[in-house]
Amino acid sequence: MWKVKRMNKPRIVVLAIAIGAGGIAAYLASGSDNKPAPAPQVVQMQTVDILVAKSDIGLGQSVKPDDLQWQAWPATTASNNFINRASKAEAIKDITGSIARAPFIAGEPIREQKLVRADGSGFMAAILPAGYRAISTEISPETGAGGFILPNDRVDVILTKRNNNPDSKGPDVSSSEIILTNIRVLAIDQAPKEKEGASSLVGRTVTLELKPEQAETLARSRQSGSLTLALRSIADVNAPEKSDDQLNKRGENLNVIRYGVASQQMMQK
Repeated sequence: MWKVKRMNKPRIVVLAIAIGAGGIAAYLASGSDNKPAPAPQVVQMQTVDILVAKSDIGLGQSVKPDDLQWQAWPATTASNNFINRASKAEAIKDITGSIARAPFIAGEPIREQKLVRADGSGFMAAILPAGYRAISTEISPETGAGGFILPNDRVDVILTKRNNNPDSKGPDVSSSEIILTNIRVLAIDQAPKEKEGASSLVGRTVTLELKPEQAETLARSRQSGSLTLALRSIADVNAPEKSDDQLNKRGENLNVIRYGVASQQMMQK
């Protein structure tokens, strides 16, 4: 009897170890199901601040500070043509006043290739409205309102002719007529905008904004006599322009000189 009990003891020990191992395995297995899945690693995308259009910018529009803003942009897709804040922190200030040579849509990166600076060579073409031409002609202080005509002012162009008197013994007769009305001045010499603090700008060349047919009229008139610019009031900027027929039907002022005394007469065409 003692021998039987002695022989069963090792078996009991092995059985106990097996049961204990099974219980531990079952515990571990049940506990692993409750563990949360490991969180995926988030890769931080590198970005740079790029200057973009805050709102739509039309063709020929002058860029204002409110039209621009800095926006985070993926560094891997940022072109070298984009304006980077790290390298051009004052870009908004520098670009303000430029003219858009091509339109921008809101959110589009600003590229300097699509802008024209006020002092750039393409500025005049950018500020010209569609269908207009920039024509230059010579002036002097006497024919340019004493230098008080500035860019963006409106003027009338007067042609003065000196006609020979059929009577060889009589004095020559001068005639004047308005050939163009309400014309915008684009530039005086090389100044396309009013200089800060300048009250007058005396130049030798004025650039006018004309329609093609007006440009032809000016070109012909320069060969016929001398041209004078008459400065218009700001209140007359929106006044309707006179047609060529109206200009031709009006009376013409004649400056007649007889015996050294000048007098004006009206001659109906």
